[in-house]
Amino acid sequence: MRSRECSVRVGPYSAQCKDLRPRRPELAWLTEESNQFGTDEFIHWCRLLNAEPFICLNMGTGTLEDALGWLEYCNSSANTHYANLRRANGHPEPYGVKYWALGNEMWGPWQVGQLSAEDYTKKAFQWAKALRLLDPSIKLISCGETGFSDWDRVTLKTLAPVVDFHSLHLYTLSQNNHDINVMGPAAAEKGIEITKSLIELAKIEAGVERDVGVCFDEWNVWDPVRAPGEKGAEEHYDLSDAIAVASWLNVFIRKADIVKIACIAQSVNVISPIITSPKGLFKQTTYYPLKLFSNLMQGIALDIHISFSEAEEGDDDDEDANFYTGPTVPPFIAHLAAHTPPSARPTRWIDVSAVLAPSSNASNNNNNDNNNDSNTREIRIAIVNRHKSLSFDVPILFGPEAKVKAQVTVHEVWSPELGDRNGWEGEKVGVEERRGVQWDGVWGCKAHSFQVLVFELA
Repeated sequence: MRSRECSVRVGPYSAQCKDLRPRRPELAWLTEESNQFGTDEFIHWCRLLNAEPFICLNMGTGTLEDALGWLEYCNSSANTHYANLRRANGHPEPYGVKYWALGNEMWGPWQVGQLSAEDYTKKAFQWAKALRLLDPSIKLISCGETGFSDWDRVTLKTLAPVVDFHSLHLYTLSQNNHDINVMGPAAAEKGIEITKSLIELAKIEAGVERDVGVCFDEWNVWDPVRAPGEKGAEEHYDLSDAIAVASWLNVFIRKADIVKIACIAQSVNVISPIITSPKGLFKQTTYYPLKLFSNLMQGIALDIHISFSEAEEGDDDDEDANFYTGPTVPPFIAHLAAHTPPSARPTRWIDVSAVLAPSSNASNNNNNDNNNDSNTREIRIAIVNRHKSLSFDVPILFGPEAKVKAQVTVHEVWSPELGDRNGWEGEKVGVEERRGVQWDGVWGCKAHSFQVLVFELA
């Protein structure tokens, strides 16, 4: 019986028979899959991190029967085969995995089992129906592309009424050009805006009111020329990449009305903010904007409006003082910028997002019954100066009912050279924190820098 249990096609092997797990060819990356890290190990790892599991179903070489078996193994409390297999493997209670993706990048020619948008939509619709019959509580994610692809239009027209999220993937690249690097996230912002409109259109046509959000579950800076995927995609990021990542994260805050999940790809070693080896680890430059956004940019996303003083007539030196006017990747960023009002132009050098959050001081003291600051709130502004050499004095105005104190806490990511990197020999790029900085209404943004400014409401 143990031997048969350890050879099922769906569902993991128990820890006691990991040596019997079959090694299989891994065709996506032309390597081998050892299956030593299976479902049980993954769920255990997520629990250690206090993270929510997210499982992507194999819609290429996998079957609907496989998918239903996997869902049953994870979530069912019934007296059925895969639920009982989970119990036999030492896990009596269901895992309760909430998020299930309907395939990964099924539009890609590198996928075994690549589908057209029409064929994927038909298949995903039936899978969604069957999966919800087994567990109506799950959240389903349809497989999207970039948001500015016709794949997204075709799939959302049918799937928006039956899923909870639509997945988008995009990687920006530098081509060894800082300006191209930091302007790339504007493509993601446009993709999100288009996807929001496509979701709204699909809901209107179907007459449904259920919420459907964007799940941006693969994003990052990745230049496959300098870090080829077939060689492990081990990027060694510099300060320019950290500035680009900060711009990415600003996009997600600004679009928080529709973006409900955003996952950097990947976490460790492969295009990652953390590099490990048997001797230890180091934090890449991109680690620090992620850390600041994760810890500080929570709460309620605020609307922002950016205005610019116009250059004096005939002053050619100031023509691009506020905006980048060169080539972009993809090219449509520059094309759209040429016809967009200055306040919404995606190629502005100063890039900003903001949130309203409980005071960090109040959060630290919330166990004190005598704490008078428990209702204190903060406005936190993430501000990126993407220009390689120019600093800017930026006036910051708050709404008429927002009065802030005269001192600000500053968290800054900066280094003298755009090419500065971290490594085994040490870190050149990190976070400098300064408290009690006097502020007179204008903030000086040094060149190629990122700051989170924390203003406590008076």
